Amino acid sequence: MLSARSVLVTGSNRGIGLELVRQLVGKSKGPEWVFATCRDPEGPRAQELKNLAAKYQSVKILQMDTNDPSSIKNTATKVTEKLQGNGLNLLINNAAIVRVGTLESETAEDMSEVYKTNVIGSMLVTQAFLPLLRKASQKSPQKGMSCSKAAIVNMSSEAGSITNLLAWEYGHVINYRCSKAALNMLSRCQSLRYAEDRILCIALHPGWVQTDMGNTEGLAPLTVEESVQGILKALSHLTEKDTGTFVNWEGAPVPW
Repeated sequence: MLSARSVLVTGSNRGIGLELVRQLVGKSKGPEWVFATCRDPEGPRAQELKNLAAKYQSVKILQMDTNDPSSIKNTATKVTEKLQGNGLNLLINNAAIVRVGTLESETAEDMSEVYKTNVIGSMLVTQAFLPLLRKASQKSPQKGMSCSKAAIVNMSSEAGSITNLLAWEYGHVINYRCSKAALNMLSRCQSLRYAEDRILCIALHPGWVQTDMGNTEGLAPLTVEESVQGILKALSHLTEKDTGTFVNWEGAPVPW
């Protein structure tokens, strides 16, 4: 069972991020803190998240633009203050964007923008929260690795699998595919670097999900609720043998 005391989710105002927050706080023994970050917490697209925060004291909404290093640093400072000497158990790098197009129509601007958010943003967020993840790992009485102790979950996609290239026939989305392949490499590197800290690092494919992003190339087969139920169940079973791997929402391995 996932029993992380504190969780941070980026891109939490809609889609998978919002549902992760909803299901985490809906558990009978949910986290003490769920830090829900998004670029515009005051905007209309964050209303559902604000409703959750009004209902559950454990939800703390924080403004964070993963493309802005100073914004990330400010958020890390606020989270550190809230945790009052405790560490952060689970970081879920979920914020991501896509720009629809073909291989022929792909532009340098779209490629750069998507890579900046999906790869560089995740890297910067992890760097900023690493001290808190290390602290959580050091303070935990648990042996080995787990998502309840200290973990980095990078929300990837089988669309970035070089072996499988999920849904190629439905859309090229080159910027998205390349960014997720790069995120997978980042996850693997993090797992090697932070093994000595006992921080579990994973790349996770949430499925082809019915979200604003998932439906850009037609109706996706998996509901957000089903995906997140599976994700949380899968995360609860991960151990040190899984660190540095690429798995799907059911915990099954995905080829690189």
